[in-house]
Amino acid sequence: MTDTRPAAGFITHRLDRLTPMLSGYVERGELAGLIATVARRGHTAYYEKFGWMDREARRPMRDDTLFQIKSMTKPITSVAAMLLYEEGHFQLNTPVARFIPAFEHMQVLTGETPAGPVLEPLATPITFRHLFTHTAGLSYGFNAEDPLDRLYQAAFQRHEASHAALTNKLLVDELAQLPLAFQPGTHWRYSYAIDVLGYLVEVISGQPLEVFLEERLFRPLGMRDTRFYVPPDQASRLATVYGHPAGAAGLQRQDHLQPPAEPPSYASGGGGLISTIGDYARFAQMLANGGTLDGQRLLSPRTVALYSLNHTPAAALPYGFSEHDLYHAGYGYSLGTRVLMDVSQSGMAGSVGEFGWDGAFSTYFWVDPREALYGVLMLQHNPNAYYPIAQQFKQLTYQALAA
Repeated sequence: MTDTRPAAGFITHRLDRLTPMLSGYVERGELAGLIATVARRGHTAYYEKFGWMDREARRPMRDDTLFQIKSMTKPITSVAAMLLYEEGHFQLNTPVARFIPAFEHMQVLTGETPAGPVLEPLATPITFRHLFTHTAGLSYGFNAEDPLDRLYQAAFQRHEASHAALTNKLLVDELAQLPLAFQPGTHWRYSYAIDVLGYLVEVISGQPLEVFLEERLFRPLGMRDTRFYVPPDQASRLATVYGHPAGAAGLQRQDHLQPPAEPPSYASGGGGLISTIGDYARFAQMLANGGTLDGQRLLSPRTVALYSLNHTPAAALPYGFSEHDLYHAGYGYSLGTRVLMDVSQSGMAGSVGEFGWDGAFSTYFWVDPREALYGVLMLQHNPNAYYPIAQQFKQLTYQALAA
């Protein structure tokens, strides 16, 4: 195969530093396996796979290995919504209540007493911008110590007791009955916001989210293996999830973390997709190209340029998952993705306007429009960010650029 790295503006021997760094995680037994690719100016400059999709069965990583991409679903749902933005259905400042009337009368949790939660009315409407940026005041319900999350957990328990099939509409109906964590736009909180955005795609388009994605995004981009389930005849391609559960010694398989084997009633726009590195690379290349791939234009260059801008209100910055979140230092939040605002604060080389996201099982990608570059890293390790492999992947990519 012709070495395309000089054509892409990389110094070959420097880019080759990626290989020992990535393979080292497998050789040390820290990860079971992974696949990584980097492309620039339309050329694939790096593509390597290491280790196992199932370590115990000795099944090596394949080009068509299926990965649960979890929250790397969010940028895909975001692009789906922006396809409808381009048709004039909404602007970022459009109140969501125009399409979900129940959101007009939500209340904000300000405290709790023995008598129950203390609530106040909305001071400002929830907008599409708030959903895209996780500043709407929604939550995920993960933290049993948090007053709002306890209300979420109680709602989840009521739903389970009802035995009703969860759908995007049912999820949104439940969320509309719960309070918000804060007034919209005042804080950042990771949440079901992009799932709500996925439901809005359904409301506006009149199609189930999975149908809209297939017809408007996956089929035009040639993403043949991206869906919300893994059919039984494709199960042998699914990478096993490994991880380091609390107190576990060494890498442990987590076989309970399985995707559905048939189309689910709830197509989670925030975290439900399964994909391959080839499919996701095509999605990333479309964004790096300014909205087009192989002669198919999905988005306008002006729309893709919005991803390189911070859309998070100043009151909600800096954002992160903890008080001093160095993983996201220097970044704002854009349209379902992080976006680099301050290269110095990030602590690594990069470009202002670079955007991307990662998933709960450690998948990771970024797009740098200024450099016409993207990188995609696929592996299955829970929890995410257990190792600094994503930062190293990006770091060793930029140090190899020649021009």
